[in-house]
Amino acid sequence: MFSMNEVRAEGEAWREVEQGWRPLYGDFDQLGVSVEWHDFQSPRPLDWGRSFHPRSLEFCLNLDGRGAVGAPGRARSDYVPGNCGYYARADEPLIATRRAHDRHRFVTLEFSRKHLQKQFVQNESDLEPEIRRLIFGDEDKSVVAPARPMTMEQRSVVTTLADPPVAKAAQILWYQSKALELMAHFLFAPKDPEFFCMRQKRVARERVQRAKELLARDLANPPTLEMLGQEVGCSPFYLSRIFSREAGLTIPQYLRNLRMERAAELLRTGRYNVTEAATEVGYSSLSHFSKAFCETIGCCPVLYPTAKSVILDR
Repeated sequence: MFSMNEVRAEGEAWREVEQGWRPLYGDFDQLGVSVEWHDFQSPRPLDWGRSFHPRSLEFCLNLDGRGAVGAPGRARSDYVPGNCGYYARADEPLIATRRAHDRHRFVTLEFSRKHLQKQFVQNESDLEPEIRRLIFGDEDKSVVAPARPMTMEQRSVVTTLADPPVAKAAQILWYQSKALELMAHFLFAPKDPEFFCMRQKRVARERVQRAKELLARDLANPPTLEMLGQEVGCSPFYLSRIFSREAGLTIPQYLRNLRMERAAELLRTGRYNVTEAATEVGYSSLSHFSKAFCETIGCCPVLYPTAKSVILDR
């Protein structure tokens, strides 16, 4: 998938964290495209910019770790967990670093501008405007775009790249399809552009919905607020704020309701006693469970099936 020459050249740039760099698909010199997976820690700040090729356009989808990319004398773009962005190098190097001691996990898709010109000569007008200027503009300059949160679709693609769900013989084709999918996310303007405020609301709803799904997955061992923020691609503080706004409850209140509703379901089956139901939803203290159950469901858990029967009889 990668030529030996490119592996050696790229390997030199990642020499300090050699085991944490893995080429997945392509060959920048021969094909004009390469996809790489990174998973490493470094005891000192890492010069990330050494891996950028002249006259290239690279997209970074950042799962973990903090870094930055900037052009000399211009604003820089900061990469935090859950965001993505792109940068284009001309002849002059870009300034790019990865923070020491962080665990860095990210995917890069690097394209030569020449390759992109050939690919999209028939679709130039459909490209995202800034991307179109970079690929087809006369001025060959370095550009660093602001990083932004990954979409759910982008995150779902990225998280599968390290362990492709296909046979080894099919991996080249699979990686090629994923590279094209990610290109479509980044390069093309949306068919029906949303107003910024509408997009913000939609993304907030998607994040809250995803957080709800993650909370419901394992009520006995729910994710922490930090883990939720990382999974949905925003800070814990921002997630708490939009969750309360969208759901009308704080995250702890919503989780408690989920747990109590599940406990009530278990008690209704008649196959669980109160202690077993409490354990199933993550409560080790029976008194804390009983108090939460009474406040949420409206009766003590030991009386719940009986109270339910009385209500139904009426």
